[in-house]
Amino acid sequence: MIQHNATLVLGAGQLGMAVLRNLAPRVAKGRLSVLLRASTIASTDPDKQRDLAELRALGVGLVEGDLAQQSPEALAATFRRHDTVVSCTGFVGGPGVQRKIARAALDSGVKRYVPWQFGVDYDVIGRGSPQDLFDEQLDVRDLLRAQRATEWIIISTGMFTSFLFDPAFGVIDLAANTVHALGSLDNAVTLTTAEDIGALTAEILCAQPRIANQVVHVAGDTVTYREVADALDRLLDRNVTRRELPVPELMRALAAEPGDAMRKYRAVFAQGRGVAWDKARTFNAARGIAVCSVEQWLREHRDDIRSARS
Repeated sequence: MIQHNATLVLGAGQLGMAVLRNLAPRVAKGRLSVLLRASTIASTDPDKQRDLAELRALGVGLVEGDLAQQSPEALAATFRRHDTVVSCTGFVGGPGVQRKIARAALDSGVKRYVPWQFGVDYDVIGRGSPQDLFDEQLDVRDLLRAQRATEWIIISTGMFTSFLFDPAFGVIDLAANTVHALGSLDNAVTLTTAEDIGALTAEILCAQPRIANQVVHVAGDTVTYREVADALDRLLDRNVTRRELPVPELMRALAAEPGDAMRKYRAVFAQGRGVAWDKARTFNAARGIAVCSVEQWLREHRDDIRSARS
């Protein structure tokens, strides 16, 4: 339990809300807060208002701040009032912001920091990958590993399950009844839902013996693109077209549009390094924690998938 630790979550997007929902029962009243922009707190947008109402009902305090605009010193002053900081911001604010947040966390003297590393295994991918933002993630790891004052936990989750099926990613094209396999049909990808990441993050923070200064791998599922296509065949009761996108083809596409974020991601995942790991060797498998498989996710989103085909 982390009952008596003041815990600050950075951001209340899809992942931030999942983390907050799972931490709220484990943190003493008044000790769990979320950092939000002033514009978010004052927003009249119905979706934001709904989330704010849920946060207040959970007893989560609202802390005003702007990760992209504030100086490292200002962020450190905010972080300093907490024992644990969990960053759920995504690649907010563009290049340099993840380094700034990590530096602020270390300068604040916070006892424990969980950076935004909820994704692939950047150590395995290495520097110089097609997605240049990944080099900054390695910079953050270097900062954390070079010091001893602040404990850190990196949680590697693979791709968010929903992202694989996002039309903007260009892998699952249900309108065209096609699966585009990145690299090859036998390339694998690890997938975890945001809801499972939120639950597992809370479990990792509360784990005994205490987890510190290590990379923890979790996984909802690890599947090949062929297996994804087969699952769609079963769900839709028909055969989807399978098309492989080899690495050279994706690198040529990226060279034509070097600033396109999705082309960067597709090229990285096609290379197949650091984007998949054995589910049997994960934190959730070791603890016997149930998670959502691809088959289960597809069943739960069956209606959305069928409507996307029409």
